[in-house]
Amino acid sequence: MKLLFVADPLESFVIYKDSTFAMMREAQARGHSISACEPRHLRWVQGEKVSAVTRNIHLTGDKNAWFTETGQQRADLCSFDAVLMRKDPPFDAEYIYATHLLSQAEREGAKVFNKPQALREHPEKLAILEFPDTIAPTLVTRSAQDIRDFHAQHRDIILKPLDGMGGVGIFRVREDEMNFGSIIETLNLSGQQTVMVQKFLPEITEGDKRVLIINGEPVPHCLARIPQGKEVRGNLAAGGRGVVQPLNATDRATALEIGRVLAPRGLLLIGLDIIGSKVTEINVTSPTCFQEINDQAGCNVAAIFIDALERAVQP
Repeated sequence: MKLLFVADPLESFVIYKDSTFAMMREAQARGHSISACEPRHLRWVQGEKVSAVTRNIHLTGDKNAWFTETGQQRADLCSFDAVLMRKDPPFDAEYIYATHLLSQAEREGAKVFNKPQALREHPEKLAILEFPDTIAPTLVTRSAQDIRDFHAQHRDIILKPLDGMGGVGIFRVREDEMNFGSIIETLNLSGQQTVMVQKFLPEITEGDKRVLIINGEPVPHCLARIPQGKEVRGNLAAGGRGVVQPLNATDRATALEIGRVLAPRGLLLIGLDIIGSKVTEINVTSPTCFQEINDQAGCNVAAIFIDALERAVQP
């Protein structure tokens, strides 16, 4: 297969932990060719098809110079067997515009994973609203008073922006309400921006579990990201320690329930964030943790994913 990865700049990859790199490595090992571009390289011109300046690459196995570029050209996206949208958040206007171009590429015959329409319709914080029985008490609002009322009810809460990743912009407010007003103003921009508020889950001390779902089926191991020191965030980017665990029966049942709803919509790869037994986010843009699970448990998530991708592109 000819694969095109729409991703962040290759030079920014941290390959020992990057899941897109793991996908590329597995694909190349099977003889598939790999090209890459960034969303900013996408273009549509009347009378032409959606195209991009693409870089043909070969993985070297050298951790310091991990790829060589074997060519560069403008190519129609529909000329590839599969296009993988792996751009990290923020889920901003430019991201949305890129998905519209990818939808046009689909109309021209391209096969895009995850499906662009599904990416638009399942923003990672808000996608949980479809599954209220699986989540902790949650509020989505611009209103400072709504946030204060929610805190008065639950006493210990987490506030976070809707477009972030890696734990950036997440605040905890306890009963003492320290800096509460300032936190609200910072996140909701004095009522101009919508935020998410959730009841604090003390089970976070046992880890914020990343549960991967591939074509509707849960991966048998998850990565519990455990906060360190006085940090409330388990995200690896925020210093959390990753511990791979077998998927327990409750989380597997939750993942099956959500996967069987979302996979048919074109979400080949999903990453649930689960604290205790409660889903806190549904990640669909560029779910990670492939390499940590493989390194600690010997579960080759990239192989499971490429297996599913190969089946998905079969005529």
